[in-house]
Amino acid sequence: MESFEFEQEIIDLIALKQEGSYWDFKREWHHTLPDLLHDIICMGNNLESRDAYIIIGIDEENDYMVVDTAKDKHRKNTQKIVDFLRDKKFAGGIRPTVYVQTIFLQGQTIDVLVVKNDYNTPFYLAESYQGVYANNIYIRMMDSNTPKTASADRNHVEYLWRKHFRLDASPIDRVLYYLTIRKNWLNAHSETSSIEYYKYYPEYTIEHSSAGEDRDGYVYYLFNQTDRRPHWYDIIIRFHQTVIASLGGAALDGGRYFTSTPKTEGIRFNRSSMDYDIYYKYFIKGTLEYIVHCYYYEDDGDEARHSHDRFLECVLVFETKQEKEEFEDFVFSHQDQHADLAKKVHLPYFPNLDGYRMSAFKREYANACALKELLDNFRNGVVTS
Repeated sequence: MESFEFEQEIIDLIALKQEGSYWDFKREWHHTLPDLLHDIICMGNNLESRDAYIIIGIDEENDYMVVDTAKDKHRKNTQKIVDFLRDKKFAGGIRPTVYVQTIFLQGQTIDVLVVKNDYNTPFYLAESYQGVYANNIYIRMMDSNTPKTASADRNHVEYLWRKHFRLDASPIDRVLYYLTIRKNWLNAHSETSSIEYYKYYPEYTIEHSSAGEDRDGYVYYLFNQTDRRPHWYDIIIRFHQTVIASLGGAALDGGRYFTSTPKTEGIRFNRSSMDYDIYYKYFIKGTLEYIVHCYYYEDDGDEARHSHDRFLECVLVFETKQEKEEFEDFVFSHQDQHADLAKKVHLPYFPNLDGYRMSAFKREYANACALKELLDNFRNGVVTS
């Protein structure tokens, strides 16, 4: 969601002057950590199957007046929330994904604790924490949370488990989940392509076949492989006979490693220009391209591992779409740092190919590797002059 759309949604919720099934108002940040933990779990287990919001800086008792949170002594940023949750023992080691987003309203600071929608429900503790009890399943129901001393009704718990296993999800959402369970896919006989089916629901299949001799173009990440020749494929995912997804694939290093192809993005250093200054390839975790990329990687030997690792040396992997957008803003603000890093990149061998400008491939490769290093700096809060 774009920043403007997010802010408008929060403003609209405040204007309702009531709490709801996926949003809650707080005058100030939680004074106690157990209360914070309880609220996050409840919102993560909301019954709307959507992102939930704890909107901090709104006084319900005073006509939903805005209360500035800038100097709240209990105020926390995203990293502090993430660190706090990491230390708690959640069942299965699965925790809600959260972040803090700040908006400004009427000249005042409001913090919104966003709890992302997730299929890993129900969230619950494996070990009690100061009155937030282990194995109790807390939910958000209408405008209320399950009390700490209670657990949700059976039908609501069943709903969360059905969500977990995608039993009520669309075919594409179900197959994306099934693709994360690699051991449950079996080979189907075919003389023209590689087809696999999900053994518990064999109507779901994934197939890849050669894209044909007319698809023989090069991209920069091929030159980081021992065998640089292009081998492009079409990947088709079906539910019964219906194609529900299709994407590109590549056999790298002479077929030693197979992957879905990453997406392409560009960054402009002149925002008024129509041309990109940098192109790069990327995945975002949780997306179709990334899930299929992980599906096809089997670390069963040095050759596949070597090709896989060389591929990811020059392809970016983002945690979320939001991280990608924030990183691109970071790169825009650190153009000189990116340029310095790109100059230091060690280039692999680039043979002279008829019909290609090899300097363009070299530039794209150096830019991508520099972005990889810059992404590490971005995540670690490292900024060099």
